[in-house]
Amino acid sequence: LVVLTVLKGQARGLQDWIFLCISPEYSFIVLKSVCSRAMASKTPVGFIGLGNMGNPMAKNLVKHGYPVVAYDIFPEACKEFQDSGAQVMDSPADVAERADRIITMLPSSPNAVEVYTGANGILKKVKKGSLLIDSSTIDPAVSKELAKAVEKMGAVFMDAPVSGGVGAARAGNLTFMVGGVEQEFDAAKELLTCMGSNVIYCGEVGTGQAAKICNNMLLAISMIGTAEAMNLGIRLGLDPKLLAKILNMSSGRCWSSDTYNPVPGVMEGVPSANNYQGGFGTTLMAKDLGLAQITAINTKTPVPFGSLAHQIYRMMCAKGYALKDFSAVFQFLREEENL
Repeated sequence: LVVLTVLKGQARGLQDWIFLCISPEYSFIVLKSVCSRAMASKTPVGFIGLGNMGNPMAKNLVKHGYPVVAYDIFPEACKEFQDSGAQVMDSPADVAERADRIITMLPSSPNAVEVYTGANGILKKVKKGSLLIDSSTIDPAVSKELAKAVEKMGAVFMDAPVSGGVGAARAGNLTFMVGGVEQEFDAAKELLTCMGSNVIYCGEVGTGQAAKICNNMLLAISMIGTAEAMNLGIRLGLDPKLLAKILNMSSGRCWSSDTYNPVPGVMEGVPSANNYQGGFGTTLMAKDLGLAQITAINTKTPVPFGSLAHQIYRMMCAKGYALKDFSAVFQFLREEENL
């Protein structure tokens, strides 16, 4: 008897096998197909990190019919999510025991390391063949180390940081920048398209983080520039809404001016309209700019504006802006006339 086994598809934990059996008496083909999108969707998806971004991302998975098994270190975040019908676990390890596809959305590199490799981390109970997608923004070097640790456990790790902010997370319009083994990209994309309108493969593990760091450095620079221009225009007697309108139909237009304006009263539905609450915290922007500085040093890349932006956001953290949205740089500049 000769048995030839051919693997079809890459769905994690659910694989297609074709068995071809040949013998003098008979030959037949048995197809066992258990990796259709419909069946995969019925299996639990783990989600760890239910903060400003993770909460709406996980809810979008639920809206698309995925049973979500969730965890967050803060009980209040878990309770809100549990009230929406999701199952909440006591640790990342417990999530890994229940799900073979897990998405993590965490604040920093140390948080990611703890969630994956800690005493109650994912790797304590991870299943072979699991797909682990980290949407945190962390050091590319840390992503690579986590990928090695995950691989040793027989699982797959991909970095997939996001861009778009809380509004895009709620609307399911995020952009995902994905790094990892290309053959696994389709399996990751099935989940990520439930939360984002753009899912882009960047290359090997760490390249998603590299793209995100570059994006956030530019975002910080443009936000500071927008805040400076708006502040100057207001002091010159221009109405802020009029000035924003002019900028947004001129060459100075950017995302910070037309989608996320930092001046209170110019736009609705953005943190500047809510005392800079919610959104993307100043401390997180300072962290991301710090990652950009580390990688710039390691690659001997000059980033003078990125370095200055890092210093400004670090000063903001020291001046009491750490928990406010990063667009509060407008308020900071208004108050710090001697900067």
